[in-house]
Amino acid sequence: MAQQIVMVVGLGNPGSDYESTRHNAGAMFVEALARHAGQALRPDKKYHGLYARVHWQGLDLHLLNPTTFMNRSGLAIKALADFYKIAPDQILIAHDELDLPPGTAKLKHGGGHGGHNGLRDAIAHLGSNQFYRLRLGIGHPGDSRQVTNYVLGRMGKRETEDLEAVCHQAIRVLPDAASGNLARAMNALHTFRPDPA
Repeated sequence: MAQQIVMVVGLGNPGSDYESTRHNAGAMFVEALARHAGQALRPDKKYHGLYARVHWQGLDLHLLNPTTFMNRSGLAIKALADFYKIAPDQILIAHDELDLPPGTAKLKHGGGHGGHNGLRDAIAHLGSNQFYRLRLGIGHPGDSRQVTNYVLGRMGKRETEDLEAVCHQAIRVLPDAASGNLARAMNALHTFRPDPA
């Protein structure tokens, strides 16, 4: 099948203050993907982020972690998409997801922003919500008033291991997803659970 996803974006906040925070789950996924492809993300002012172009598993992918803050992610995404003439439905955006437990992930196409500021800005800049999303579960603190502190809090050891495990599984299914075999990729990802400690 022809490659459909050509650009993978990881949402997060830049700088050491935000390293290993739940809100940076998407950025951690793209870092892991770059490592798997034997590449490193490098600062690129043109795209307002950390960028790499990789050839991996028969795919030609543009990887981007915006270094704008989360609520301005769309600026970086649009800059790269415009330069390479990449349509919204050729983009996969990886992000943290409060509505899924840690160690789980879901792939989907289209939809709203669900209150996620990074997705909200991406939709505004792209003028479309028809991109793919990799929703990486971080769990919910149980009280909406605690959400901001929770997503900006650092993950514990078990949470980090669970995220790394599900990111690894998402990388395994990415060639299927990128080549248009979304159903197979979703099935393999949505049934995945990390090994219990």
